[in-house]
Amino acid sequence: MPEIEAQMNLSHTNASSTPTVRDVAALAGVSPMTVSRTMSGGRNVRPDVQKRVRDAADRLGYRTNQSARNTRLRRPTGLIGVAVTNLGNPYYGQFALGVEDVAAINNRHILIGNSREDPAREIQLLDDFAGRQVEGLIVVPAGNGLLSHSAVPLVLATRAIEGLQSDTVLVDDVGGAEAGTASLVGDGHRRIAFLGDVAGIPTARRRFEGFARALHSNGLEFDQELMFPVRDSGCSFDAVAKSLARRDPPTAFFSANNRTTVGALRAICEYRKSQTLVPALASFDDVELADLLGVPLTVMSHDPRALGAQAALMLFDRLSGEAPDEPRLVHMPVTVRRY
Repeated sequence: MPEIEAQMNLSHTNASSTPTVRDVAALAGVSPMTVSRTMSGGRNVRPDVQKRVRDAADRLGYRTNQSARNTRLRRPTGLIGVAVTNLGNPYYGQFALGVEDVAAINNRHILIGNSREDPAREIQLLDDFAGRQVEGLIVVPAGNGLLSHSAVPLVLATRAIEGLQSDTVLVDDVGGAEAGTASLVGDGHRRIAFLGDVAGIPTARRRFEGFARALHSNGLEFDQELMFPVRDSGCSFDAVAKSLARRDPPTAFFSANNRTTVGALRAICEYRKSQTLVPALASFDDVELADLLGVPLTVMSHDPRALGAQAALMLFDRLSGEAPDEPRLVHMPVTVRRY
């Protein structure tokens, strides 16, 4: 029987491939055009034929490529591209949830990509987003590749790019770092080490600016030997452990992000096993359970989910035409907490 033969052929050819319109048409005994009409609403297709087509599609696991269809019909794809620098960092998970909260309200979906702090990878990622016809971009930039991706509305988050006129939402890095450092100085600390890649990461530069401002306003000079250009937990652990082994170790550390804070906390807890005096730590960004470790801790806290939501609100203002012509800059507040 032809229908049985068609089913046997489909079983053989699609064991390891995605079913197509032609596969559904063969199984249902109709033309590919009838399948397309059925899957896009069923106009001018008899109900019994529609049922046969949908049953065949379900049996094969066929799903319409809505993105490709929208592109052909010049319709909005409903997709927003979100690029971050480190998906392994829980901070960016919360950030993405904030974007998704607002996107869902606006009937959009998000595509998330990870640049790994690599400008070349970021360019590839943005090219991929462009190929998927995203309606807008929210990006934590790793480099200046965004300068060539201005065809769709764009919002930068946590970092700005010099020369790029774009809506941007930043954390109050300078003010928060200044307040956190002032707290350490107020506790009597004079030798405070800085953990952060000032040369490579713009947020670390802004946080060092606030750190240095607090020292200067209290009549203190920063010892360059206490600058540790670390980015991750492992390097931070090594830097803190080595500095605490010095003859004149720092009495406190300022950590520019939650990843370097994790390494610093581990090193300080290890040091505490053989010493009675425990150095203090000021952390920019929250770290889960840090308050349970018995380390004198100051946290410069802000809400990454609220940051993501703010970036998304700015983007949808652009998409709806309600935003002003001039690019906007929003600073999210920072709260200093002590444990």
